Amino acid sequence: MKARRQRILAVTTRIMSASCLLLSTLPAAAVDTLQVMALTRDRVILSIDGARRVLRVGEESPEGVRLVEATSAHAVVSIDGQEQRLEPGPVTRPVGVSVDAGADGRGSVVLWADSRGFFHAEGRINGRPVEFLVDTGATTVAISGRDARALDLDLSNGTRGIAQTASGLVGMTSVKLDEVSVGSITLYNVDAGVIDGNHPAVPLLGASFLNQVDMQRAGQRMELTRK
Repeated sequence: MKARRQRILAVTTRIMSASCLLLSTLPAAAVDTLQVMALTRDRVILSIDGARRVLRVGEESPEGVRLVEATSAHAVVSIDGQEQRLEPGPVTRPVGVSVDAGADGRGSVVLWADSRGFFHAEGRINGRPVEFLVDTGATTVAISGRDARALDLDLSNGTRGIAQTASGLVGMTSVKLDEVSVGSITLYNVDAGVIDGNHPAVPLLGASFLNQVDMQRAGQRMELTRK
């Protein structure tokens, strides 16, 4: 009986050891969806399983995606030690890719539509970083009162008026922005409307900016070039 117990114990030990070895060799949970939302030098904005992550070279997301390299054209990420190059394409596409000024001195930026067909652009208002939504139907750059406070905009010299929005008539303050930048394009003294409340959810890049650039659109690609 004692010998039989020892044999059973030995078999059980071998089974447990094999199970531990099997578990240790299983790969970590894979990332299901990975999409580039924006590319700039040494930085990338990714959508990882639906979560928005901003990574600089050398940083790693909570999902285990580490950024190895980033340029305005591609990114290299490492997942579980496996490197993957992400380039513009139907699945991985940059939303905003800055292009340096050419020989004629005119800056330009290339934008790509997101999955819903909207164009977003990383930019700056008076030197402060913002994410714009391109809106050709907006007469000016439009900013919510909440974002205006976050940007420390001075509204004291603005002109009060009324704005027509999807929710109806809303109070608005018309102001001049010292500087608005998108990629390598920078414009000065740009008209803007600061709308009372929390809408729009993100600043709208409207006609007061867009009318000063050449805008060319082909499918999911839009290029803005300073006139």
